[in-house]
Amino acid sequence: MFLLEPVGLGRAENDVYLALLDAPRATAGQLAQRLGDSEPAVLAALDRLLAAGLAQFVGRHEYTAVSPEVSVAALVQRRQGDLARLQAQIEDLARAHQRGGAAGGGAAELIDGEDAVISAIAALQFDAKREVLVVDAPPYLGGHCTPNVPELAQLAAGIRYRVVYAPESLAAEENVALMRRCVAAGEEARVLAEGALKMVVFDREAAILPSSYEHPDPSRRLLVRRSALLDAVVCCFESQWARAVPLAATAPEVSDRDRELLALLSSGMKDRAIARAMGITERTIGRRVTELMRLLGAETRFQAGVQAARRGWL
Repeated sequence: MFLLEPVGLGRAENDVYLALLDAPRATAGQLAQRLGDSEPAVLAALDRLLAAGLAQFVGRHEYTAVSPEVSVAALVQRRQGDLARLQAQIEDLARAHQRGGAAGGGAAELIDGEDAVISAIAALQFDAKREVLVVDAPPYLGGHCTPNVPELAQLAAGIRYRVVYAPESLAAEENVALMRRCVAAGEEARVLAEGALKMVVFDREAAILPSSYEHPDPSRRLLVRRSALLDAVVCCFESQWARAVPLAATAPEVSDRDRELLALLSSGMKDRAIARAMGITERTIGRRVTELMRLLGAETRFQAGVQAARRGWL
């Protein structure tokens, strides 16, 4: 994981921004030398940082970083606004397709009943040939999370799974155990602190989502085929994926538990939710966060996230 991925920027912008934070001011050439990259590539990254409000000019050829407490917070708010608008677009398109009806070959149809929903999701998963995209969030069928047997079989067959978890979906220890089992089998897992919109997308050819996000009923789902609505659903997933924090990565300088704690912390989750997800007490979380902040030389939790990213811990 890198610091700026949740706000939609790439590895190049992330590395240049962290390098700028370490230098009061620097030219593109100096940054390229420090990073071992080409000057045109660094200039391109700087242009994107300038557009995002993360960097600014000082003099004719020098750049400086804008304080992350100000600039990154503004970007997060902007991304949240984009996601809210995308959610409204999905709702509008879904209503329009439902009014058109499925009998006339519409792109969306209603799946009504728990058995029908379970059957449709399983069949579409087993039909997937490349990738399944999931946002795992309550409410669940039967009122609780259950093992995704088709996922484990498909992972074993080489199908890629990218899953975004809402904090509520990791609130119970048995749910965390299910998540870890899937990650061990090859799932790419992330957690999104807030605003998770439940959905499953199959090979970008079909999706199943709640018939309403305002009043979700797990036994009533919308099956979406190739259409503008499906395009909006895929964009919505990618936006959530970009904002979420990975739950599995390598961090040689810290333990796996510390790495997981830092990842959950940087996602914006509160201590109580982190404690539930990790299966330890809230008091233990607070004590370890304080220790990590002291180790990182950080005065705030946000600064701890910046320092952890600089060291490659996230």
